[in-house]
Amino acid sequence: MKPPSALAGKFDSERFSPNTFAYILMIPAAIVMFGVVVYPFMYNVVLSFSNMSLRHFKDWHLIGMRQYAEVFKGKIFYIVLLKTLVWTFVNIFFHVTIGVSLALILNRKIFGRAAVRTLLILPWAIPQVIVALTWRSMFNYEYGSINLFIAHFLNMSPVEWLGKPLEAFSACIITNVWLGFPFMMTIALGGLQSIPQELYEAADIDGASGWRKFWSVTVPLLKPVMIPAITLGIIWTFNNVNIIWLVSNGGEPSDQTHILVSYVYKAAFNLYRYGYAAALSMVIFAILLTFSLVFLKRTRASETAY
Repeated sequence: MKPPSALAGKFDSERFSPNTFAYILMIPAAIVMFGVVVYPFMYNVVLSFSNMSLRHFKDWHLIGMRQYAEVFKGKIFYIVLLKTLVWTFVNIFFHVTIGVSLALILNRKIFGRAAVRTLLILPWAIPQVIVALTWRSMFNYEYGSINLFIAHFLNMSPVEWLGKPLEAFSACIITNVWLGFPFMMTIALGGLQSIPQELYEAADIDGASGWRKFWSVTVPLLKPVMIPAITLGIIWTFNNVNIIWLVSNGGEPSDQTHILVSYVYKAAFNLYRYGYAAALSMVIFAILLTFSLVFLKRTRASETAY
């Protein structure tokens, strides 16, 4: 039998390598990730194949693909999916358009640029719950500041923002646009500041116009930065339950302003259809995963611009 000193030397020199120490340091993070991500996800997968509801809370069992069939055979799924696509497209369009436009302005030398940049990033820094409740009060029919402005300065009739489906959905979009453009502005501004000025000087020598420089220099060099940001923005917007739920007061009026994720929330915590909600959430996950993989591949986001 080898002496203890020999065994200790073997442990130190062969087993306890730097990689082993790194793996030991990763164990707490791995445990937390398993507890808050992996286990809930797997449990949700199991629930999506079950009949769990308020009626079968303690005696639920697996029923196969029945919940998924329930999701796809209902007309409500396709109506809410269409609203979700409109919600996502409109929001991302304005997020990117406003964000890039403001980034182009802030990338120049203007008076008070630091102060303006700080003010423009505030919507992103404020918690979403506060933003949603503030905008909901601003959309109030009688006392909201938006209707007061419309009535006193535009001499128009007040708009019933939260009482009609189209107006309520528009109010949610306006709120989310205000909330989301600073993220795109920050990403675009960082990308603009990384573009070498020599490229613009070369374009000036060639006699390129400002519009030509934007499409031939700025856009290609911003693409590797903006495509991942747009992908994240689409996923976040598609799953943004806070704004819809708080501004429209849970999908009101008459559940006409729901998107898929808010309808999942209603199915789970208002209707107590846990199995159905789990199946619908897995459908949302599949949609976003497929979109992300296809979008990143088609746009070649991992390729450099040089």
